[in-house]
Amino acid sequence: MKRILAVLLLAALGAAAWAWWELDQPYRGFEQPVTIEFPKGTSTMRMGAQLAQQGVVRWGWQFALLRLLRPRARLQAGEYLFKEAASAREVFDRIERGDVFFYELLVPEGSNIFEIARIVDQMGLIKAEQFLEAARDTAPIQNLAPKARSLEGYLFPSTYRLTRHTTAAQLTRMMVEQFRNVWGQLRTQADPHQTVTLASLVEKETAVGSERAQVASVYVNRLKKGMKLDCDPTTIYAALLENRYRGTIFQSDLDSRHPYNTYRNPGLPPGPIANPGLASLKAALHPAETDYLYFVAVAGANGKHQFSESFAQHQRAVSQYRRGTGQTKQTKATGKAPRRGKTRRR
Repeated sequence: MKRILAVLLLAALGAAAWAWWELDQPYRGFEQPVTIEFPKGTSTMRMGAQLAQQGVVRWGWQFALLRLLRPRARLQAGEYLFKEAASAREVFDRIERGDVFFYELLVPEGSNIFEIARIVDQMGLIKAEQFLEAARDTAPIQNLAPKARSLEGYLFPSTYRLTRHTTAAQLTRMMVEQFRNVWGQLRTQADPHQTVTLASLVEKETAVGSERAQVASVYVNRLKKGMKLDCDPTTIYAALLENRYRGTIFQSDLDSRHPYNTYRNPGLPPGPIANPGLASLKAALHPAETDYLYFVAVAGANGKHQFSESFAQHQRAVSQYRRGTGQTKQTKATGKAPRRGKTRRR
């Protein structure tokens, strides 16, 4: 009898040692990456069964054993992506840490709400119309910018981590919160709405970092003199708001009485036309000290511009631009000539 008990004891010890050893052995029972979602309230046994079924761990009981060994561990709900071989203990640790799978949303500087809506729609997480509806709700920004007509300008361009359950409202709140953090770091008493509106014009007018403060100075100088801003991107934005933008600026767009069209309306537009980055916000807060009133693209200069103080200087710069691009049609006397491939009907 004692011999039988001894044999059983040795067998039990051997099985325990093997089970313990097995917990640390890498395993990969799948060929393609596996995504598994654990809703809130999923039991340890259920997690183990799902992981074993998908080939992430060899046996479901391994999770039950790890739970017995670590009764205080809190396994977190969420979506998990498994690509490499891992031991049951490593998988358990990941779920305890809440190392869930996130989708990365990259919002480039200068994106407007329509462009962001397209990006999130293409990701397959949030419908474009859902995002646009959330972006029209100004509640998240009311105490900072009560005149805001939408969240345009306050959806800070950055990289955001989303899950498949992230809602449009949650996303816009994340983006507004990031804007608030950046705005607070600027430590300014300037009016947020005017600053962001000017910064959005700067952001849309030039991608050359060294020019941002100069572009801002042109608009500030024009505002001081009571000149219309004649800003192409505002005309485009007006057309976008009315769902009539056709990929280029037409005379009918320039003639539009829409409040955002700065060819017909003096002063800044009613609100931002895009979501500016930090550099453009700084340029709007600290424009260069110049007497510039005009700027035009320099042909073949990778987006750089020629700035002018007088109309005569500007006309010469426009002529150089026309010759450099092979254009012969005379441009209208505005703050700049057509750029980035844009054409106009006169």
